[in-house]
Amino acid sequence: MYVYSFEKLDVWQLSRRFTVEIYRLTRSFPEEERYGMVSQMRRSVRSIAANIAEGSTRATGKEQGHFYNIAFGSAIEVLNDLVLANDLGFITQEQLLQHRFRIELITLKLNNLRNAANPPKKKNKKPPKQDPPER
Repeated sequence: MYVYSFEKLDVWQLSRRFTVEIYRLTRSFPEEERYGMVSQMRRSVRSIAANIAEGSTRATGKEQGHFYNIAFGSAIEVLNDLVLANDLGFITQEQLLQHRFRIELITLKLNNLRNAANPPKKKNKKPPKQDPPER
């Protein structure tokens, strides 16, 4: 069986496992949140791995970086919802910290991936102008 390049990425594998964790976590949320916070968190967390996968197929580093940025934003959106879930008493502080740690790891790896795909351009520095030698 062929293994696609994104499947080899550590950040994609982490995101995939994180998606499963969030799905399991949100099972215990109140029923009235099924079409609100639960649905939104699940869409956001799926977006992380999906955008990593899609970005890996793009031809240019700029295009890849765009999708990795979207994945980063989705990870932050999940963090926001986790903080709110804690505020509302749906999850414990310990659960929040556990998942926050995962998000920090994923976003760090996403930054590294984005920088590798689209490194900052170096400025061409001209050597300092020298006075002509005296005669």
